[in-house]
Amino acid sequence: MPTRTTTKQGNLMFLRIAITLQTVGVFVQAITAGLLLSSPNSAALHSAGAYGLFVVALLHLVVAILVWRPGGGSPRPILYAGGFLGLTLAQVALGIAQVKTLHIPLGVLMFGMSALQLVWIWTGRRTHLATAA
Repeated sequence: MPTRTTTKQGNLMFLRIAITLQTVGVFVQAITAGLLLSSPNSAALHSAGAYGLFVVALLHLVVAILVWRPGGGSPRPILYAGGFLGLTLAQVALGIAQVKTLHIPLGVLMFGMSALQLVWIWTGRRTHLATAA
């Protein structure tokens, strides 16, 4: 039977995978945004990436809830995932409305937040987040 520590480490791995996918998704969106600025034909690619990022952010929230619930740890990862999902929804709405003055800075903020969270979960903040998982 797996020990509680082994289960927490496995749960933490799922959270790491979700955050890694999220960060890669935001980075891909930055690439497709650059393509969109240089070629209007790239709009479909950027739009598909936006909806893909929405799915990944939703998956991140589900994983954060599933990691928290059985272990009874801190709900902090859920707050991060829920906040990021909210920003993703705002980003999609701003993109559809073509409000570039808010859409582009929010995308940069989202990339920074996701990259910071990725560093926290894979490095020194491991002990803090392990207790949360």
